[in-house]
Amino acid sequence: MSGGDRGRSPAGERAGKPHVSGHGGKAAPRKGGRAGSSSSQAGNQPAKRKPASPREVALDILVKVAKSGAYSNIQLNRSLQDSGMSRADAALATELVYGTIGRQATLDYWLGKFVAKGLGKLETWVHQLLRLSAYQLLFLDRIPVHAAVNEAVTIAKRRGHAGISGMVNGVLRSIDRGRAELVPEKIEASTPSATLALRHSYPEWLVDRWLDTYGPETTEAILASGNEHPHASIRANTMFGSRDELVLELRESGIEASPSKVAPSGIVVNGGGNMADTDGFRQGRWSLQDESSMLVAEVVAPKAGMKVLDCCAAPGGKSAHMAELMEGKGKVWANDLHAHKRELIVTQTERLKLRNVEAITGDAAALSGRFAEGSIDAVLLDAPCSGFGVIRRKPEIKWNKTEGDIADIAGLQKQLLNEVSKLVRPGGTLVYSTCTIEKEENERQIAAFLAENPEFELDPNWPEAITARLRQDGLIGNDFAGELQLLPQHYGSDGFYIARMKRRA
Repeated sequence: MSGGDRGRSPAGERAGKPHVSGHGGKAAPRKGGRAGSSSSQAGNQPAKRKPASPREVALDILVKVAKSGAYSNIQLNRSLQDSGMSRADAALATELVYGTIGRQATLDYWLGKFVAKGLGKLETWVHQLLRLSAYQLLFLDRIPVHAAVNEAVTIAKRRGHAGISGMVNGVLRSIDRGRAELVPEKIEASTPSATLALRHSYPEWLVDRWLDTYGPETTEAILASGNEHPHASIRANTMFGSRDELVLELRESGIEASPSKVAPSGIVVNGGGNMADTDGFRQGRWSLQDESSMLVAEVVAPKAGMKVLDCCAAPGGKSAHMAELMEGKGKVWANDLHAHKRELIVTQTERLKLRNVEAITGDAAALSGRFAEGSIDAVLLDAPCSGFGVIRRKPEIKWNKTEGDIADIAGLQKQLLNEVSKLVRPGGTLVYSTCTIEKEENERQIAAFLAENPEFELDPNWPEAITARLRQDGLIGNDFAGELQLLPQHYGSDGFYIARMKRRA
């Protein structure tokens, strides 16, 4: 997946929270596979028809994600656009999809106690129906038990037969009766990592990695944060006015808006619904982006008149942000590997009325064939990565990546970094960023690059507005060298790594 600045909730809202767009990083393509532990084949599914309820929409999406490895946010976007559902129903369907995928390990642990023949023998749609129904019973207090159970039984009758509907009814009634014991805090497994994995619903291998890297306390905070609802944030286009002016205007329109604690152009919003379906968005006055992602362009700190290259740019959020910081003067080349994604960049920059961005296509590893070495003032490599910093927006990431994937991605990152660094002029800036929290892709990647390329050094010359806040919050100290790992619990935003480097003159 070529990341970019799209968000988690195509529904416009998730459980009453407004739509937010943008993890802003590049979660690398996965190798297929499917979410969950079901090994059964697809079940008896009817001919295509318009889904009758949020639960059926959610079930259809969950089955597609489980069977084909489809991305949940893309499937949601397509399904909700076609469904004609109300905003409230769309919000419920979105909550059910993300919550069920995110909590599936915990749900399966509990379901396994009540499904006599074992989850592995269930047809895919039955397994997913039980998961999403159990999620409602155990994690969504506002949904009446009878609503969750009755509709699950109705769906089971329509898609299967009396035996399946009876089993579904029995399992869900048993879960309801035993709900006092079915709480994550009461789960105890054979090892501390297995216990954390089941309580927070993560693969155990990933929990083990983070325990080794971050220790128990920080790891548990990461796990818990990944299951939280993402909040909505927008990036003010300061070419139209200041962020503070936009905050006041949003408040006057009835939207809860407050300045981001960490991103100088960021605004946290609540109660605005789908902020992309507004006049202000269409007029180019703001963009949808996560706060952590906004920091990347700010750290590049491009100036008017500079030549800037964004190597892996689609859909263009960071390219556009840099162009805005340059006040529309100078040149930003926004490159992406895929030709069809060039249109995403063009659409975004045209909406923002930016004339200093040129969207180009090509392999980032071959950009030295297009640009002369040492010819660019600032190069941004927002690299393909494992994407573990954006789990709360794309929960299937934690089920569809392996340790081998991390090693493969790190190899690609190294290749790209070595190639694009050649384009930086002496005295120029190279910024490397990812939307993951894996040291192999981040700190270790940069340490190895600097060891092999002594003409580069870390550059702590970040904008004071950013470093002052990070120091205040205890995330950097006086020894700050120019690299930062934001974890998802720090600001409730995406996990992001950013390193600013300078090529010695």
